[in-house]
Amino acid sequence: MEKATFGAGCFWGVEAAFRKIKGVVSTSVGYMGGHFPNPCYLDVLSRITGHAEVVQVEYDPQIVSYDDLLAVFWDIHDPTTLNRQGPDKGEQYRSVIFFHNAQQEQAARQSKAKLQMEGKFDRDIVTEIKPNSEYYLASEEHQQYFEKKGRH
Repeated sequence: MEKATFGAGCFWGVEAAFRKIKGVVSTSVGYMGGHFPNPCYLDVLSRITGHAEVVQVEYDPQIVSYDDLLAVFWDIHDPTTLNRQGPDKGEQYRSVIFFHNAQQEQAARQSKAKLQMEGKFDRDIVTEIKPNSEYYLASEEHQQYFEKKGRH
């Protein structure tokens, strides 16, 4: 099993999208990329921690490739809006890929460059590509939120 971590706006919908992918073994939502230890949801929401809302995906690379996960990531959000997805505004909603190894970094950078060159988006892609850092799991109420609330 391998891990992948993506920030693409509110983590509830991002997690729901990745949970549908064959080969994704598990998902969790949490926070990464900030400077404040053990943040809770309200800390991150207050924009004082520097964290992004992220989904950590555990996947079987024999069934689904990292490139396939990147394709899902690019399709489920607008990577050209800085610190915003739809009505959600703030650095916690930024578009970011946290890589776990050199191969993921290379794949992420290549896919971003390819999308930019292809002109799929009208504006420049602002997605950050950064090494993974301390991952703080969000509270249980946020895990698989849409499944618990009956929304998809």
